[in-house]
Amino acid sequence: MEYLPGGDMMTLLMREETLTETVARFYIAQSVLAIESIHKHNYIHRDIKPDNLLLDKNGHMWLSDFGLCKPLDCSNLSPINENEVMDGEDSRGSANKGTGWNSLEQLQHWQINRRKLAFSTVSTPDYIAPEVLLKKGYGVECDWWSLGAIMYEMLVGYPPFYSEDPITTCRKIVHWRNHIKFPEEARLTPEAKDLICRLLCDAENRLGCRGAEQLKAHPWFKDIKWDKLYDMEEAFKPEVNNDLDTQNFMKFDEENYHVICYSISVFLLPNFRESL
Repeated sequence: MEYLPGGDMMTLLMREETLTETVARFYIAQSVLAIESIHKHNYIHRDIKPDNLLLDKNGHMWLSDFGLCKPLDCSNLSPINENEVMDGEDSRGSANKGTGWNSLEQLQHWQINRRKLAFSTVSTPDYIAPEVLLKKGYGVECDWWSLGAIMYEMLVGYPPFYSEDPITTCRKIVHWRNHIKFPEEARLTPEAKDLICRLLCDAENRLGCRGAEQLKAHPWFKDIKWDKLYDMEEAFKPEVNNDLDTQNFMKFDEENYHVICYSISVFLLPNFRESL
């Protein structure tokens, strides 16, 4: 696809830390339309994360990176023993590591590690749906879970299941009922909390499992005119000096880092299953 000089959502969140609900609503709504378009072509994106949400020079959202897209008729995967995952949960152990942090400590720790992850060879699992981790078979609804995790990060400052290590994050996601919390200082509206909770839930009850219209009808989007969304004034106007301007992306030191993109399913998930 063409180069988009407005930057990506990861960089924007690192700069802004959190977004207002008005700004988040603009980006989440445009992401809904992008994901809906993928699903209408009978594909699951499977890699919805801030790094793949790009901004054009006018500040409007584009969805990128289709390397993990999968046709709907090939989406079912072989199941694994869910009891093994359940046995790996110890309410006093690593699955709850870090839950004693206050929200400021959580935010600061995430910001430090997010910068490290930007230079890492492995992506973060923070946006992966539980049914994908469990390999129980999944469909388009896994993309809506990822969007819910991104919305939470936009408004709170860090992902909902963030931990110091990816294996603990995976365990938290699998046991999501025990780990979804909204810090009081985030001051989310009831509508925002409700939408997040209806995205970060069981696949069969998740908004979007019967089409994007379910999300569009949610009260949090009540003022959105979906057919004119890309005609709206942008939430942030990126500074772009020319068509090849790179100032809105993180700068990588090519002498010290070799950035290689590995699929989480290849690198992380086998290690996750072996640890159970």
